[in-house]
Amino acid sequence: MPRSLQTVSSWALLLRLLALLRPPGLGEACSCAPSHPQQHVCHSSLVIRAKISSEKVIPASADPADTQKMIRYEIKQIKMFKGFEKVKDIQYIYTPFDSSLCGVKLEANSQKQYLLTGQVLNDGKVFIHLCNYIEPWENLSFLQKESLNHHYHLNCGCQVTTCYTVPCTISAPNECLWTDWLLERKLYGYQARHYVCMKHVDGTCSWYQGRLPLRKEFVDIIQP
Repeated sequence: MPRSLQTVSSWALLLRLLALLRPPGLGEACSCAPSHPQQHVCHSSLVIRAKISSEKVIPASADPADTQKMIRYEIKQIKMFKGFEKVKDIQYIYTPFDSSLCGVKLEANSQKQYLLTGQVLNDGKVFIHLCNYIEPWENLSFLQKESLNHHYHLNCGCQVTTCYTVPCTISAPNECLWTDWLLERKLYGYQARHYVCMKHVDGTCSWYQGRLPLRKEFVDIIQP
């Protein structure tokens, strides 16, 4: 298949998938399942730190009948944490123009730096959306920045389970209970920012914050 047709197919397929993920009755909403930063890093094919140099709205494909648009961000890559085997240096990243398809709005021509996670398509282009973990670099905790180099990657064998109500229990020894929503009514609270779900030699996983002990309420939350 010619490269141009592959590109058209990649964009069209991604946009169709995002449209299917849109909940019924919420035509103008983007909905994403909650995911801990560690899981985002483990499940993404690309993780970088970058600045946004410029943005441009472009057609999603070469098909004249296709009315979908994409935003092409030109970036200055500062550091790559994951994706070395897929791409070497990234000049552009792409996202849907339509917010209902989970398009991402980033600040261009500013000093703001971002942590970006996303997917690398078959044609080598990088695609991001709101269901990825995208945060201003300055908002990340010291542990999060440090874990991008080591802890997150080394513990992808662990599974982080989101707790919404009590009782909340694990179903496998390699699970960690993520309680930010239950305790703080927000996803990226203290636990997401300051703890890593780490694997032990026996295959079990538990929360760690460097050398500090596990906070008691993270343990007690599994009790009825």
